[in-house]
Amino acid sequence: MLSTEPTAYAVDTVLVDASQADAAWATRVANFGMRVRFDRPSRTLPVTLTGANCALHCRHCAGHYLQHMHPIDDLQTEGMASCLISGGCDPQGRVPVASHLSQIARLHEHLRLNWHVGMIDEDTMRTIAPFVDVVSFDVVGDAATVQEVYGLPFDLDDYLREMAMLVRYARVVPHITIGLRAGHLYGEERALEAMVGLPIDRLVLNVLMPTPGTDYADSDPPPLPEVARLFVKARLLLSNIPLIVGCMRPYGRYRQSVDELAVRVGLNGLVNPTQRALRVAEALDMQIEWGEECCAL
Repeated sequence: MLSTEPTAYAVDTVLVDASQADAAWATRVANFGMRVRFDRPSRTLPVTLTGANCALHCRHCAGHYLQHMHPIDDLQTEGMASCLISGGCDPQGRVPVASHLSQIARLHEHLRLNWHVGMIDEDTMRTIAPFVDVVSFDVVGDAATVQEVYGLPFDLDDYLREMAMLVRYARVVPHITIGLRAGHLYGEERALEAMVGLPIDRLVLNVLMPTPGTDYADSDPPPLPEVARLFVKARLLLSNIPLIVGCMRPYGRYRQSVDELAVRVGLNGLVNPTQRALRVAEALDMQIEWGEECCAL
C-alpha cells in the first residue's frame, strides 16, 4: 500500500532525502493545497508551419517530432479548442512564425493559440502578437549544451534577454528540459534559478527522451536521482509558481517513477499522467482536476 506520509519517499531506485521531501511537500500544501491537475491534450492540435523541415537538425530531435504535427495547409480543427503553432527553425534558431498569418488569423477567431517561436526578433513578435495567447519558450542554462544540441551560439543571458522581450507582448511559459545534453545535466539548475522573480505564471519541466533516428538515440535518460533533485529544487525555489511535468519524458518504468516522484514532492500537474501518478494522487487524497489542452494554456 502506498504511504500517504510525505517523508523519505522511495520511488523505485530514487530516494528523496526526507527533509527535502518534507520541505517540498509543505511548500506545495501551503501555496496550493491538495489540488493537482492532469492534462490529456486531445483538444490541442499541433500545427507545423514548415512541414517536417528544420535547418538545425538538433541532436535530440532531428525533425522527428515535426513529422507527427499537422501541416498548416491541411488542417481539420473540428472538436479542437486550441492549436500549438510550431515548426522547424531556420539556421539562426527562429521559427518562421510570420508565415501563413492569414490562415493563423482565421484559426485565432475560434481557437486559442500556443506558439513556439524560437529566438525571433522584436519586430516579428510585434507582428504576431495579436494572434498569440501564450508563447512556450525553451530556456537552456549552458552555452556548451546549446552549441552541442542546437549548433547555436547562445548562452543563458541570450535566452533571458529573449524572454524579457517576449513578455512585453504575450504571456510566456518557460520550459526547461532536464538532461537535454545526452541525458547529462549541464546548466539546468542555473536556468531554474534564473526563473526566480520573472513575470511567469507557470513553468514546464521536461525530461530528455532518447529518440530513434537522432544522435541521442542510444543515450540514457538523466538519472532519476538527478531528476528528483531538480524537481525538489524547483518546488522550493518557485514556491508559488505552478510547476508542470510536460509531455516530453521517457516511457515505461522510468516514466512511472518520474510521475510518482512529481506528485509526491509537490509539483502541480502532469501531461498524460501514468496510472501510477493517479494512484499516488488518490492515495494522498488529492483533488484531481482534468484538462484537455496543452498545459501551457
